[in-house]
Amino acid sequence: MHRWTDPAQTPDELRPCVATFGNFDGVHLGHRAVLTRLVAEGSERGLPSVAVTFDPHPAALFHREKGLPLITPDAQRDELLADTGIDGLLVLDFTHEFAEQTAEEYIRHTFVETLQARAIVVGEDTQGFGRGYTGDVGTLRELGETLGFDVVVLEDLGDEVDPRWSSSAVRHHLAGGEVADAARILGRPHKVVGTVVHGAHRGRDLGYPTANLSQDALGLVPSDGVYAGWLTRLDLDPTDVERTLPAAISVGTNPTFDGTDRTVEAYVLDRDDLDLYDERVAVEFVEHIRPTLRFDSIEELLAAMAGDIEQCRRVLSSIVPS
Repeated sequence: MHRWTDPAQTPDELRPCVATFGNFDGVHLGHRAVLTRLVAEGSERGLPSVAVTFDPHPAALFHREKGLPLITPDAQRDELLADTGIDGLLVLDFTHEFAEQTAEEYIRHTFVETLQARAIVVGEDTQGFGRGYTGDVGTLRELGETLGFDVVVLEDLGDEVDPRWSSSAVRHHLAGGEVADAARILGRPHKVVGTVVHGAHRGRDLGYPTANLSQDALGLVPSDGVYAGWLTRLDLDPTDVERTLPAAISVGTNPTFDGTDRTVEAYVLDRDDLDLYDERVAVEFVEHIRPTLRFDSIEELLAAMAGDIEQCRRVLSSIVPS
């Protein structure tokens, strides 16, 4: 996948093309349906497929006070987009000046003049593009007729729990610790990626050494609690049997020890021989086990941890890591 940020530097081999656009935070199954159709549309027409996205996320510019948490920060998002098979990714600098474009100016400049798009593929919920968030699918169809491109619209995906799969729904589930529900929309377990750093070493002292992720780890951290999941050692070869390991994951401040810093730490089940310091790892959240609790004694904590680990073992025993 070719990635570029300056529209003026658009590679000649990527135009004309078929295109789509969006924030693609999480690259969930709804996004993937659009991207899969985009690639298929390009194949049918003999044209490359190009996705257009933004940096920063528009909400970070206009609603900075809300601090919108990204499910998959840019590096993760771009990697997931590349996995869909698209040929190009144009990442536009989202500024106040850029946002002042009308819907027609945005579509004309980006898709007609820059990309020479012959078709634009979108989901039926596409809306809010152009100045004043006025653009929607109807706008796009009108512009297609006047500017000379086809518009392909896909129905929204969803289920009984979440009638429309969206990034907002994923954030909602992660905020509630509902990682299995988030995975249902994402099509994969949600993960956080970071470097293993030294912590307080309490886990090792208790007989359960944990890998503590650095504070700059990438990915939206679910609500405090204990989770069953996987720890993947990203620096190892994908074929290495030691690369992806079952883990009990703790998110929180360690209230039993009056902790204040919120951390993500993972104990690889039944392993006390691993030296993971300075390794890049991905922690995947499969199932919520229990909320974070404060225990009155170390004995109570150890009993709870033993139960957590046994439950994690049962959950993961029948699952193949992604």
